[in-house]
Amino acid sequence: MLLSRTLALSSEPAGTLHSLDELFALANAMEREAADRYVELADEMQRQDRLDLAAVFTQLAAAEREHVDSVTRWSQARTGRAPDPTLVRWQAPQTLDSDAASEIQGSRLMTPYRALSMAVRNEERAFAFWSYVAAFSDNAEVKAASEAMAREELGHVATLRKERRRAYHRENDARCGASATTTDTIDAGKLERRLAELLGEMAAHRDGLQADRLRELAHEAMATTMATTADAADLPRLPAALVQADAQIIAEALADAYLDRAERATESNQLDLLQRLASQAIARLAWLRSLG
Repeated sequence: MLLSRTLALSSEPAGTLHSLDELFALANAMEREAADRYVELADEMQRQDRLDLAAVFTQLAAAEREHVDSVTRWSQARTGRAPDPTLVRWQAPQTLDSDAASEIQGSRLMTPYRALSMAVRNEERAFAFWSYVAAFSDNAEVKAASEAMAREELGHVATLRKERRRAYHRENDARCGASATTTDTIDAGKLERRLAELLGEMAAHRDGLQADRLRELAHEAMATTMATTADAADLPRLPAALVQADAQIIAEALADAYLDRAERATESNQLDLLQRLASQAIARLAWLRSLG
């Protein structure tokens, strides 16, 4: 199966990037398109008098404009010039698909949490896109820059997941009062071990690239379990009931837990560990989601 499928892309990129100029032109186009779409959604939510959603999309548009500026600065630093739109030779992947936009505009059940969930998926698709470009490029500069772009997108995913989690807690508190807690918990290391078992079982029922990648993820999860044993006190604890969940649910719970704990970390070593685990967990989750 092609790498684009395993990384959650709906289709492979329509061409190949041959230079940094082309890469920066395409990256600039993708970020601008995302900013424009979020502005349109913010305006639509404003017209519908759904001010909480308008505020979310206004914030997302501002973040994308910052990404545009970042790509411009990077292009000027590497090539000595700003991105040239005329070098975009094929259509960039959609940052927000038509179905998602229609759902946002037409659903009365749309909430800031759900809107941010869609934004998370969009950034995961961008991560998948740049990962694909890096994997298949035969130009060393393009490959390195694409890998850096993929890392940037993972950072965007982490930021949005934090915002999404805050939105969830706000909405949940509004519905139910104080968030429910449980004393029946399990540490993240043990949950990583359970995830490794599930990934190994999944690999046994697949073949080719998918099976290889699942085995790599299983090994990675087991390595995390062993490497963090001494740091168990620094790791988050999660509901013990998660051991009965499937791999994707566990992977998502771990990603959110690492991000949440990182926000509250007080020591640099603890923060470095949690940020590394969060980045690893987010990349793992993006890949698992592509399997359905």
